[in-house]
Amino acid sequence: MTARHDGRRTDTPVCPDTTDFVLHISEHRPAFDEDGDGSIPRGYACMRNLEPPHPGDPGGGGGPHTIVGDCLRTSRQGQVKETACGGSGEHRPEFRVASTVDERSQCPPSTDLFVELPAGSKAVGCVRRL
Repeated sequence: MTARHDGRRTDTPVCPDTTDFVLHISEHRPAFDEDGDGSIPRGYACMRNLEPPHPGDPGGGGGPHTIVGDCLRTSRQGQVKETACGGSGEHRPEFRVASTVDERSQCPPSTDLFVELPAGSKAVGCVRRL
């Protein structure tokens, strides 16, 4: 686990960029707990696999964040999904996130596609066709 947060997870978890997955924790009131208050609050944990593969790494094909180096594939009209860059995933990569910027106008002219990124990060991913 790289971080644990109390409360509900919003659409954009406050997790490190290379988090492999987010574990949701239900509120629980056991007879015994780690600090003796009889309560484990609702929350979520930012998790990282102990050993590779790490889907949250750039090009890894997963994780809760889209980051520079990630590859994408067309999933349906006007929508893309992350896939492994090395071709080990179920789908062949078609695009790669080349950079992130605050506004679309800051992407280089060679940009083929724009993707929205989570709040708290730069807002736009500049994507190039492979």
